[in-house]
Amino acid sequence: MHLHVADHPLVAHKLTLLRDEHTDSPSFRRLTDELVTLLGYEATRGVRTEPAMVQTPVAQSRGVRLSAPPPLVVPILRAGLGLLTGMQRLLPTAEVGFLGMVRDEQTLLASTYAERLPADLSGRECYLLDPMLATGGTLAAAIGFLAARGADRITAVCLLAAPEGIERVRSGLTELSVPVTLVMAALDERLDERGYIVPGLGDAGDRLYGIVG
Repeated sequence: MHLHVADHPLVAHKLTLLRDEHTDSPSFRRLTDELVTLLGYEATRGVRTEPAMVQTPVAQSRGVRLSAPPPLVVPILRAGLGLLTGMQRLLPTAEVGFLGMVRDEQTLLASTYAERLPADLSGRECYLLDPMLATGGTLAAAIGFLAARGADRITAVCLLAAPEGIERVRSGLTELSVPVTLVMAALDERLDERGYIVPGLGDAGDRLYGIVG
C-alpha cells in the first residue's frame, strides 16, 4: 500500500478552515469541494493514458487521452458525496458508482446497506471517496468489496486519516494482490475513545449535510 500526504500550502490552508468548528455547512461544502480537487490531482497522477494524435490549428500534435475502460469514481455514502463534484471536475468522463456503508458505533465494524456498481470491475481503476479514515473498518471493507469484483487498482481519497485506520487498512490488504494508494490532506495524531480522529474536524457527514436522525 502506498501512502501519499499532500504537502501544499493551499491544502493546509483549506484544511485549517475545515477544522474550525465555526465554519458553517455551506462553507464546509465549498471548502471540501476545493480541497478534493487539489487532492484529486495527486490521486490521478498515475491514471492510465494512451497515445493520441490531434490536429491543432497549426499542425498535428502528439498527446494522450484516458485509456478505456474509463476510471470509476465511488463515493462511500453519505459523506463521500461531498467529495464527488471535485473528482468529477477532474475526471468528467469517469463513471460513478455508489457504495453505502455504515459503521456500528459499538463494534466499529462496517456493513454494506446499498451499492450501485458494475458486477464485473475487471481492468478498472477505481477511486474511492471517503472524507475520514478513522478506524479503517469502512474503507477496508470498501476496498475488499471492489477487489472482489475484479478492480485491479484502487486509490482512496480522504481528507484526514488516523494512524490506527491506516494500519487497519494495511492489515486488510495482506491477502489482496490489488495495488492500493491512500491520498490525504493530513495524517492526524490518533483516535479518541469514540473512534473519532484527533484533532480531526468532527463528523464530516454532519458538517456537510447537517445532523439527521
